[in-house]
Amino acid sequence: MIELRKQLAAYVDTLTKRFLRDADTCTLEFACYHCSVTMTPASPTPSPSTAAAVPASWSRPDDAVRQARLDAMKRQATGLLALAAAVFAGASAFEAQYPWLGYVRATAEASLVGGLADWFAVTALFRHPLGLPIPHTAIVATRKERIGRILGTFVQNHFLSREVIAANLRAVRPAERAAQWLSDPEHSRRIARQIAGGLAKTLEALPDEDVRVLVHEVVSARLRATRVAPALGKTLALVLADDRHQALLNEAVRLAAEAVRDNRDVIRDKVRAESPWWVPGVVDDQIFQRIIGTVESLLRDIGADPYHPLRAAFDTALRDFVERLQHAPEVIAKAEALKEEWLADPSLADLSTRLWEATRRAIVAYATRADGGRAPGPLERGLSEFGAALLTNEALLAEIDDLAIDLAATVVERYRHEIGDLIAQTVAGWDPEATSRRFELAVGRDLQFVRINGTLVGGLVGLAIYTVSHLLR
Repeated sequence: MIELRKQLAAYVDTLTKRFLRDADTCTLEFACYHCSVTMTPASPTPSPSTAAAVPASWSRPDDAVRQARLDAMKRQATGLLALAAAVFAGASAFEAQYPWLGYVRATAEASLVGGLADWFAVTALFRHPLGLPIPHTAIVATRKERIGRILGTFVQNHFLSREVIAANLRAVRPAERAAQWLSDPEHSRRIARQIAGGLAKTLEALPDEDVRVLVHEVVSARLRATRVAPALGKTLALVLADDRHQALLNEAVRLAAEAVRDNRDVIRDKVRAESPWWVPGVVDDQIFQRIIGTVESLLRDIGADPYHPLRAAFDTALRDFVERLQHAPEVIAKAEALKEEWLADPSLADLSTRLWEATRRAIVAYATRADGGRAPGPLERGLSEFGAALLTNEALLAEIDDLAIDLAATVVERYRHEIGDLIAQTVAGWDPEATSRRFELAVGRDLQFVRINGTLVGGLVGLAIYTVSHLLR
């Protein structure tokens, strides 16, 4: 598992470096209140100081609705400000005649001041108020490089830290989700078809003659590297370990008994043919009956008695044979000589060719078969059963989660500075006017409430100040 973790980390590290170096486009999704903004940079790594303004081709299906809602909120805020102005004008005109209108005039005056101040502040975020180039206005357009750096640093420190990545991945339980997804037969079918399709395309693209030669060389090299006698001895030793050879002997005894029973006439004819001419037929029949009875009785005894002497003899002979296969130099040498003789036979090349053709046909047929009404294939069942088995192994799920979390956190932590720089450089390449428009669509409707609140709160503050000053006089 440690070696696998190192290999995965190295592979992901290579992919990440290639992405950061060669990516031609980058999509950055970030939340601003309840809205996401998508941008396309002008180049892979534009410098904040030299990045050309890139016309932003941003669009969202709900842009028209969001613009309509923003315009409606602007009208409400502006309408409230106009109402304050009208009340102020009316109260000022009749205050001398009706002194109590002083309270109304002070309230409307403060509302007008507060509303105008907040209008200026909100408008200054996105554009120059009234088109006048007032310093420190159109902040989004003129400070987008700084916004990019702040955003990149914020994402780097608060989203791409090891602790955040680890906590979120652990809450997601990626291994369990992946196992649940894979255990679904439909998903395993999809994965199997994709694997088989990729292999089929690869195999069809390979030069046939070269692959045949390669398969022959690989098979020959693998067989030459394997010592036949010890390998066979180890395989038989596994059979002996659980006394499975006794089950094989039982099956052999049963087959022998059936063979004797089904070939009685053949055996009778063979006895008569081998008997001298002068022996009477009655004697031949007695010899046949004796042979058949003895053989059948012996086979019945062997099958019924687990401690029959022939079973012990068979066990001893087989164990001696396994021992010689693994350790007797003359047996090993003879087996290697037979192997080399077989490898030199031209039929091996034909076997390799048939192996290659059968493998390729099977993969292509599997990849191109129709899904409808088909039972799951071995690969599909294997994937589905693997996912189901994985779900029952909590320890393995936890280990896979730890591997995924450590791998993801290591890669993100290593490249989070590059990601932060990429965000800053990307924002620097945005078109100023389009950037302001997108930000305004994102948060402008909420900011209109600032204008409304400024108008209302300003009026209340103005009323309070006027009341206190009037009482003190």
